[in-house]
Amino acid sequence: MVATQKNPLLDGLQIRRMPDPCALVIFGASGDLTQKKLFPALYSLAFRNLLPDRFAVVGVARTEETDDDFKARMKEAVQKYSRDEFRDDVWDKLAEGMRYVPTDFADDSGENHVAEVLNELDEERKLGGNRVYYLAIPPSVFPTVVTALGKRRSTEGWTRLIVEKPFGHDLESAQELSAAIQEHFTEDEVFRIDHYLGKETVQNMLALRFANGIFEPIWNRQFIDHVQITVAESIGIEARAGYYEAAGAIRDIFQNHLLQLLAITAMEPPIDFTAESVRNEKVKVLRSLHTPGPKSIVRGQYGRGFVEGEEVRGYREEDGVDPRSMTETFVAAKLYVDNWRWADTPFYVRMGKRLARRETTIAIQFKRAPHPPFEEAAADGLRPNVLLVHIQPDEGVSLAIGAKVPGQGMTIRTVHMDFLYGGAFRTGMPEAYERLILDCMLGDATLFTRTDEVEEQWKLVDAIVAAWKRDRPSFPNYAGGTWGPASADELLHRDGRSWRRH
Repeated sequence: MVATQKNPLLDGLQIRRMPDPCALVIFGASGDLTQKKLFPALYSLAFRNLLPDRFAVVGVARTEETDDDFKARMKEAVQKYSRDEFRDDVWDKLAEGMRYVPTDFADDSGENHVAEVLNELDEERKLGGNRVYYLAIPPSVFPTVVTALGKRRSTEGWTRLIVEKPFGHDLESAQELSAAIQEHFTEDEVFRIDHYLGKETVQNMLALRFANGIFEPIWNRQFIDHVQITVAESIGIEARAGYYEAAGAIRDIFQNHLLQLLAITAMEPPIDFTAESVRNEKVKVLRSLHTPGPKSIVRGQYGRGFVEGEEVRGYREEDGVDPRSMTETFVAAKLYVDNWRWADTPFYVRMGKRLARRETTIAIQFKRAPHPPFEEAAADGLRPNVLLVHIQPDEGVSLAIGAKVPGQGMTIRTVHMDFLYGGAFRTGMPEAYERLILDCMLGDATLFTRTDEVEEQWKLVDAIVAAWKRDRPSFPNYAGGTWGPASADELLHRDGRSWRRH
């Protein structure tokens, strides 16, 4: 047996307060999200004793099955997808409070059935009328469900509503959806989820900037040359043609994940870390973005190619996709944040499907030293300092600096100072949904998006999409397994820069 040394970095940390007793009601409980993400996250929270002692989960879907069938299916999902070892004692405690309601919620009898089950659980488990409603359903069904929930709100306890993305299809539909929700729920009861904000490294960007005196003084246009944000996926659309044909890359990732990463990178220091203060600063960034001109944005669609040695189909050959589809699977843009801190500093962003590898990174490239006396001594060309934040798949932070190569003479080479979460804290990285579900139960909305954030994101996307309607690009314009169309490289080459490849 090898003894595992205790990690000193975890000493003295306070455990967060326990959530109030409550019931979590999942609409769309028969879907992939519930099996692959939500129940594995709930199990991991139970594994760490982070759920309240009095807790219940109610699955709601149209699929006909019994409580026992539902529990068996979720148990199998936890065994397959959880990051933790499966323990019967943990699962049994969680399963005690599980119920399943097969119903079509458009039917009034469905409302009654769900309400009856919740009232029974309140009585059995002393939940105090506290409810978290998780809408893992298509946006078209949101108004029907929200109206039904609003009519049957518990007179006791608190109520919170988690809404999955996409939140609308454009600005108008997002505003209509917000209006429907606000008829029955206040803004502080609505938790619009963006799972990227639940990732540890995204949150670490805030700590990196505002908990370290060495970064914030140089986090501005005077010292930073430009910023690159990459959200790359090697997978295709994964049998989601119905959704993707309507959404495209700009609505699937750009409108939410990517713009949120940009806002966190560029935001001003909040006065405190309450939800409203953090979100106020993000909204200021989103309002400062101006719509990129035609030469500052690129769209692409993947064709046939090779990913990790395997041949892959082009987008137009995917099942359910129109053979003449003009839906984009790649977007790259040069954006500017027009404020005092960032004026004239470009933010280059890109995201796409079927790219060379899966990677989400934020690269902060600093300006070169004004007088580099070691330029001739550099073995591979003295490169500028880069702070690289790895969000996935390997969470951590890397700083590229110039260092002398050991030996005679003055030879300089770029080296990296690396911090990896797994190595430093010797603990598994929590899944984003674990943090987000727990935060909602605690009433902490810091990592959820507010109405005005969503609307500012849609304003930018709507303006870009409106400009696209005037032209028809030649698709496909990049091979699967590459880094996108050549025009995306040209976007940076015109400025004397290039995308990072590692």
